[in-house]
Amino acid sequence: MTKPEGQRLGKPEFIALMAMMFATIAFSIDAMLPALPAIANDIAPGGVAQAALVMTFFVIGMGAGTFFTGPLSDAIGRKPVVYLGLAVYALGAVLSWLAPTLELMLAARVLQGLGAAGPRVVSAAIIRDLYSGRAMASILSLTMMVFLLVPAIAPLLGKIIMDAAGWRAIFPSFLIFALVLLVWFGARVSETLPREHRRPLRWPLMVDAVRQMFGNRTVRLSIYVQTLMLTILFSILTMVQPIFEVSFDRAETFPMWFGAIALASGVSSLLNAAIVGRFGMRRLVTWALTAQVVISTVFVMWMVTDMPGLFWFYIFWQWGVMFQGGLTVANLNAIAMEPMGHIAGMAASVIGAVSTVLAAAFASPIGLLFDGTPMALVATVLIACIIASVLMQQMRRAEEAVA
Repeated sequence: MTKPEGQRLGKPEFIALMAMMFATIAFSIDAMLPALPAIANDIAPGGVAQAALVMTFFVIGMGAGTFFTGPLSDAIGRKPVVYLGLAVYALGAVLSWLAPTLELMLAARVLQGLGAAGPRVVSAAIIRDLYSGRAMASILSLTMMVFLLVPAIAPLLGKIIMDAAGWRAIFPSFLIFALVLLVWFGARVSETLPREHRRPLRWPLMVDAVRQMFGNRTVRLSIYVQTLMLTILFSILTMVQPIFEVSFDRAETFPMWFGAIALASGVSSLLNAAIVGRFGMRRLVTWALTAQVVISTVFVMWMVTDMPGLFWFYIFWQWGVMFQGGLTVANLNAIAMEPMGHIAGMAASVIGAVSTVLAAAFASPIGLLFDGTPMALVATVLIACIIASVLMQQMRRAEEAVA
């Protein structure tokens, strides 16, 4: 790590802080999961499916925000964009808290998502400012390990807050989170993008940066695979609560089960950080996808033949999907960011925006396929992993051709 002049924090604190910036999104989504039935009863006459729009609209806002936060940070520096993003995020949390109707709440959630894009995108750019290659992949993995622990506790935290003060009290917790992050980041992080390395916010430069990214076949394929991995994640977030409630009649214990499952991502991220230097990013992604294709195929056959023990196989399968996430997301991001160090902010924006918006668009109709069983979700994961495996083989051939 090349510590800029005036940089105050060491590597462990740096990883923890970057993870918290990433976690703004996970916390804002996962803490709402236990509240969906209550939201449906109070302001969403369309039921839990309509109440789930509070997550979908947040993702839409976040996806839209990633388009401009990266280029803006390339132009004016990393820190001002984080400050602006957290301010917008906090405003969205307050408006969501006070919104009397679902429509106004959804509008506020879009605003909150727009703000969350700031720390999410800029954290990736900061990491690329200071690291490169497999070292960057290792740091991203450690960051993702901490970040992915948030889904393990966010639903339980949301349920505790909801039981104590009602579901609307979850929104002030987002406000407190933003204030803590603002103070921590402002006090401990120095600007990582020197003025001489900044790029003016000009349309031709932005178009040229996008052209550079999609002109690089490895970067392009990595974005496509990331889109498929995020489609899996968003589909899980849409369907996991109904699966526990409808398929297995375990709504009350859902936060605990989801928390235990989510820990798999932290475990695999720690493993990834330890072994990525030896095996490489692309190889680990390919191995993880291949294993998931096998497991999901077996699970589909298990359900089709009506084998016993469906709930426990589902827990095993879901744990495996989350474990796969820890071996793929950080590595894919590192693969795409590696050749784009000279436009790190713009690259982080394009990668995040394209993969997030497309994944949300794919996952929304998939959520409507829920039929009271896990079949639609398992089939989605299987198909996405098969396509992703094919794309990773194309990436391997592209790298061999260059070599």
